[in-house]
Amino acid sequence: MMAHLRRVGTTYIPVQDVERAAAWYEAKLGARVNYKDEDKAIVEMAGQSFFLMLAEGGATANFKDRKGRRQFSLTFEVDGMEELNELRDDLQERHVIVGDVEDRGHMGNNFVFYDLCGNVFDVWSELSP
Repeated sequence: MMAHLRRVGTTYIPVQDVERAAAWYEAKLGARVNYKDEDKAIVEMAGQSFFLMLAEGGATANFKDRKGRRQFSLTFEVDGMEELNELRDDLQERHVIVGDVEDRGHMGNNFVFYDLCGNVFDVWSELSP
């Protein structure tokens, strides 16, 4: 029998200022800061550990697809449209940059938001099985 991957344990997110990024994730997203030094902060949110890593040259977790559109590398999930809209409203009240709710032609709807370092993240209104 072949061994298999079970889950994602940690996600690494590039940031330009560890102290400011950790404070932002705590205040805006409700993350809990578990550890911090000059190179990284480890925060817990959405049932996962995130390492906010000091990066060079304005690096972000984003990339461009073949059509030149900026893409996110991570999608968070909420349970239904009501939670999606509530979260979007809450983030706006906390002065987080958020995109419009989108119907992308598949089940559920999505919106994106940006952290203070320019990383873009997606939120989906459906829970994966």
